[in-house]
Amino acid sequence: MRYRWSHPATRLALLLTGILLFLGPGAQATCGSSYCFLDTGTSQGLLAKGAFSVDISFQFINQSNKREGSRSTDEVLTPKISFEDGEIELDHHREIGTDNTLIGIDFGYGITDRIMLYVDLPVINDREHEHFDEVGQPSEFFTKDDGSSGFGDVRAGARFGLFNGDSHRLRGSVGVKLATGSYKQHNSEGDINEPSIQPGTGSTDFTAGLRWTTQVKPHELDTFVSLAQQFNTENDLDYTFGGETVLSAGFRHRVGERWMWSVQVNARHTERDEFLDENVPATGSDLVNLSPGLRFTANGGAQFYAYYQYPVYQDVNEAQLTPRSGIRIGFSRTY
Repeated sequence: MRYRWSHPATRLALLLTGILLFLGPGAQATCGSSYCFLDTGTSQGLLAKGAFSVDISFQFINQSNKREGSRSTDEVLTPKISFEDGEIELDHHREIGTDNTLIGIDFGYGITDRIMLYVDLPVINDREHEHFDEVGQPSEFFTKDDGSSGFGDVRAGARFGLFNGDSHRLRGSVGVKLATGSYKQHNSEGDINEPSIQPGTGSTDFTAGLRWTTQVKPHELDTFVSLAQQFNTENDLDYTFGGETVLSAGFRHRVGERWMWSVQVNARHTERDEFLDENVPATGSDLVNLSPGLRFTANGGAQFYAYYQYPVYQDVNEAQLTPRSGIRIGFSRTY
C-alpha cells in the first residue's frame, strides 16, 4: 500500500501529535524518585483478537548523581514537604542516594485485531533512600531509614491501531493511573514521608500516547518513534505531581530466528510539582538516556529481554539527584 499523507488516519495521528506537543511537559518530585522510561516493544504493540499476554519485569535504578542544573555538584539540598503544617521547608535534606527496585506484571487482551486492553500492576515499589536530615540544625543527622516499599499505582487502558500499511504502522493509546498505592507512609520521625519516596501518588492521572513503526527490512530491521503524555491531578494532601512527556526513538535488528538487538534514545521532560498551589523547589527536569537492549525468543514464543540505560544528558531545576544507571530485564509471553 502506498503511504499517503491525505489518509484520514494519518491526519488524525498528526492532529493528536500536535495536541500532545502543545500540551507539553510533565514531572516528578523531590528526593530523587525515578523509574525506567523506555520502550521495550513487548507491550507497546497490538494483540490478535482473543489473544492474551503477560509481561513480568524487574527494574533497578541507582539514583546517586548529584546535579545542579546541567552540571555536577557536591551537595544536593532539597525541601521537606510538611503536610502536617502545610509548609515547604527549604534546604531540609542533604541528599545522598536512592536505589529504586521495581517489579511489575503487565497484562494485555485483544478485543479485536485493532483494539486491545491492558493492565499494568506495579507489584513492588521499593526505594532505599539515604540523606542527612535537619540540615544546618544542631539536630542534623544521617538516616537510611526513610525509604519505602509497597504496591504502586495500577495503570489500565486501551491501545488501538490508527493506520496499517505495508511498512508503516501507527498505534495510539489512552489510559488512567489509579490511586491504588499507599502515599501516606511515615518516615523515621513519624511524619508523612516525602511524596516521591511513596509507592503511590494518591492521585488519579491520565495518559495518552502514539507509536509509529517503520519496517526498513521486513522481519529484519525496523525503526520506531513514540510519544507519551501523562496528565496529573491533585491528591487529598493538596499535592500535585507535574505531568510528564516522554519521547523515544530507536531501531531493532533481528539476527537469525531467535535474537534481536536494539538501540534507542529516551527523553523525558518533567515540570515542577505543586503543594497548596505553590511550586515545589528541586522538582522538574530534562533527562535523556541511551538504551541498548537484547531480546531472545525461546521455543513456544516466550521472549526474554534486557535493557541498560545510560544517561547522556541531565538538566534539573535547582539541585537534585539523578539516575546514574538503570537496568530492566523481563519475560513476555502471548497465549
